[in-house]
Amino acid sequence: MLVKTFGSAVSGIDAYTITMEVNVSAGLKFFIVGLPDNAVKESEQRMESAIKENGWHWPGQKIVINMAPADIRKEGSAYDLPLAIGILASTEQIPADNLHKYIIMGELSLDGSLMPVKGVLPMAIKAKEEGFEGCILPRQNAKEAAIVSGLKVYGAESIKQVAQFLTDGTGLTPIDANIEEEFRNGINHVDFDFSEVKGQENVKRALEIAAAGGHNILLIGAPGSGKSMMAKRLPSILPPLTLSEALETTKIHSVAGKIKSDTSLITQRPFRSPHHTISDVALVGGGSFPQPGEISLSHNGVLFLDELPEFKRTVLEVMRQPLEDRHITISRSRFSVEYPASFMLVASMNPCPCGYFNHPERQCVCSPGMVQKYLGRISGPLLDRIDLHIEVVPVPFNKLAEAPPAEPSAEIRKRVIAARNIQNKRYAADDGIHCNAQMTSKLLTKYAQPDAQGRMILKAAMEKLGLSARAYDRILKVARTIADLDNSEHIQASHIAEAIQYRSLDRDTWGN
Repeated sequence: MLVKTFGSAVSGIDAYTITMEVNVSAGLKFFIVGLPDNAVKESEQRMESAIKENGWHWPGQKIVINMAPADIRKEGSAYDLPLAIGILASTEQIPADNLHKYIIMGELSLDGSLMPVKGVLPMAIKAKEEGFEGCILPRQNAKEAAIVSGLKVYGAESIKQVAQFLTDGTGLTPIDANIEEEFRNGINHVDFDFSEVKGQENVKRALEIAAAGGHNILLIGAPGSGKSMMAKRLPSILPPLTLSEALETTKIHSVAGKIKSDTSLITQRPFRSPHHTISDVALVGGGSFPQPGEISLSHNGVLFLDELPEFKRTVLEVMRQPLEDRHITISRSRFSVEYPASFMLVASMNPCPCGYFNHPERQCVCSPGMVQKYLGRISGPLLDRIDLHIEVVPVPFNKLAEAPPAEPSAEIRKRVIAARNIQNKRYAADDGIHCNAQMTSKLLTKYAQPDAQGRMILKAAMEKLGLSARAYDRILKVARTIADLDNSEHIQASHIAEAIQYRSLDRDTWGN
């Protein structure tokens, strides 16, 4: 008897429907076709054990399974459940009447219990688009898929529960998830707050500007000066995620299998901090079976690279294209996938190998030329994509002890949101442009031209401080953001002057 069950496969962050045709007829052996990988081929042993352990019989006949479309490679163990259900229905051990209503996915244990799978959110979105009544998934994944409104999502613990539900409609109930309420409750929660940071007002100001304009920022300072501490607090002043951004972020983390079982929707901007030993593939994504990398997991959030010069040169260089295009395309011989990668890059580094160059109290022991050699580990093209360079000076003990309570993140965030609202209106007609950091040369000419006095200051800085030509556009972008924070329509001389301060590494005198 021939029956059909339906599942999903994920490509990039989108899913497409897979039809599994199961036919049990006279003969021997088990055949599975349609470009299955080894994990799919090994499902025969898992299915046989699970079916026998739950009181059904494994057909001693010829079993042919076709997974269509047959020209697309099927990967992973998530097809165990729909294939096993197809075999039970084909041998008339359970009815096949309701199979067309549901997308069914799940990995089987040998005793028939279900294990969680990756990518259920894009699967649920696709199921709703194609008119399926619901999804049947492992219990651990059900809450994640339930955020798709208008789709019934059932969480099962075993194949026996699924079979009973398909037989008489009992045993499983739809998961109820109030996405809007969960979104409202989560967007304003912060783990770290700038009120806990004493001193460092100039660095806080730079981080506020970076958050307001979506600029990449590099923090340079001695060990223990507070670089990592302040970087971790940057998400607390970024604008809250919109619902569409939250869904897109959740899809990426779902595909990567990073969603916790008690979480249905990511409501906080991601903050990813990979170790400097990370590989190229782990950072940008890829592998034999491509998965999102750290830059995609940081989408709509922050990618923090601590001790930037310690990262391998090749790892840093592969970020150059995603920083400009805000997506990454991973190509293989037969297919390619695309992952979004619109993130803020926040990096920190010591100024020299010993860490104490320009330190107010401790002496640098590095020999001449070592500082420049250390900074040379970061290529010019990558440095060109970082808008703000800020020196972080350690806070003296007396200021740490006497400093009054600092401004909380909530107050800084209000100013950042106001500046972002100005930018949203400004770039409403420009597709793909949402903040000042994304301005093209054409938009820079239109919106970021200083007044006569500001132009004079910028010219003098270029000549006297030895600023590079590549710093020119970055200064104008940062100045545009400073003007937005001041609610000023035009860039003034004071905005240019402040922006020039944030180009430390472009000065000829740095490191000499």
